[in-house]
Amino acid sequence: MWKLAARNVLRHKTRTALTLGAIVLGVVGLILTGGFVEDIFTQLREATIHSQLGHLQIYKAGYYTLGRRAPYQYMIQDPQKKITEFHALPHVVDVMPRVNFSGLLNNGRTSFPIIGEGVDPGKEAKLSNYIIVKEGRQLAAKDAYGIILGRGVATALKLRPGDSVTLLLNTPEGALNTLDFQVTGIFQTFSKEYDDRAVRIPISTASELLSTRAIHSLVFALDSSQATDDVATLLRQQLPPAEFEIKTWYELSDFYQKTVELYRRHFAILRLIILGMVLLSVANSVNMNIYERTGELGTLMAIGNRTGQVFRLVVAESLILGLTGGVLGAAAGTVAAFAISAIGIPMPPMPNTDFEYIARIKFVPSELAFAFLIGLVASVLAAIWPAWRVSRSRIVDALAKNN
Repeated sequence: MWKLAARNVLRHKTRTALTLGAIVLGVVGLILTGGFVEDIFTQLREATIHSQLGHLQIYKAGYYTLGRRAPYQYMIQDPQKKITEFHALPHVVDVMPRVNFSGLLNNGRTSFPIIGEGVDPGKEAKLSNYIIVKEGRQLAAKDAYGIILGRGVATALKLRPGDSVTLLLNTPEGALNTLDFQVTGIFQTFSKEYDDRAVRIPISTASELLSTRAIHSLVFALDSSQATDDVATLLRQQLPPAEFEIKTWYELSDFYQKTVELYRRHFAILRLIILGMVLLSVANSVNMNIYERTGELGTLMAIGNRTGQVFRLVVAESLILGLTGGVLGAAAGTVAAFAISAIGIPMPPMPNTDFEYIARIKFVPSELAFAFLIGLVASVLAAIWPAWRVSRSRIVDALAKNN
C-alpha cells in the first residue's frame, strides 16, 4: 500500500507541488510567527528584569500590599547578614539592597514629584544592562552625591549632566530632609511611565537622607531567568512567611503578564487561520485528485480490494504529502528564521515603552515540532472525508467514470 501510495503521489507532479507548497508555507509561517512572538517575550522579559526588577525581590511581610501607604513601617533591618546567607544559594550571582522613597526634586526654579531608589552603584551597573544612558554616565561608587534621572524627569526640569539639583523628602520620623546632588546621567528604560518619575541615588546617601540603615527590598540577580522559580522556592522554604514575602519578576510586572496574554491569544487565532488554510488547500487537492481517479479506485474495489483498503490508500497518500511538506517546511522555516535573525527586524516602541528595538526570530524546538505536526495533521484530516466518500461509493458508479 505504501509503495502504491508513493507512486500515486508522484504521478501528478504539478498538483503534488501545489499541495506541498501550501503545507510548506503553513509550516514556515507557524515557525516564523512563533519565533517572532517568543523573541518579543524574551526581550520584554530581559528588559523587565535588567532595567528595574531583577529576577526576584524580598520584602518585609506586608510591604507589597501596604507599603505604599506606610513604606517606613515595612523595612528590613540588618540586611547585610541576609545578603551573605543568600549568596550561598545556587544560581544566585548577586543580591542588592534597595531603598525606595518619594519626594520633590528642585532645580532652583521649580519642583517636580519623583519616585526614587537608593541603589548600590557597582552591583546595579552589572544587573541593569538594559538601562540606556542617553546622556552622561551611570552612577559609580565614587559618586556619593550623584544622581541619575529618568528621561521624563530630566525633560520636565530641563536638566543635563553636571547640573545641580536638590532632593527633598520625609524621614521615617516625619521630618523634612534635603541634600544637594549633581546629575551624572539621564537614563531610559523600556517603561516610559517609569522614566517620567524615576531617579536613582547611592544607597549610602539614601540612608543618610532617611536617617536609617534599614532597606525596603533585596533584589536578586541570577545566572539564568529560567532559575527564578527554583530560587524562589528555596527562599520560601528558608524564610518564615510571617516575616518576609518573596515576589518574582513576573509577579511584579503587570505589564509583562498582560502583554504575554494578549500576544498568546493573537497567536492562537493566527494558528487557527494557518491550520484552516492548509486544510482547505490539501482538501481541495485531494478532492480534485479523487474525482479524477474515481474510476481507478472503483477498479481497485472491483478486483477485490475492500473499502477500508481504498480508504487507507487515499489517507496514506495524504500522510506522505504531510510528512514531506512538514519536513521541507521545518527545514525552510529554520533557515528563514536564522537568516531573518541575522538581519534583524526594526520594530517601533511597544505600548507604554519609549524606544525602538530589533526583533529576531527565536529558534524554539517546541514551536518547530508543533508546526511540523500541524502540517502533518492538517494533511491527514483534509483527506479523511474525501477518502471515506469514495470508499463508500458504489462500484458500478465508480467504474462508469472510466468511460
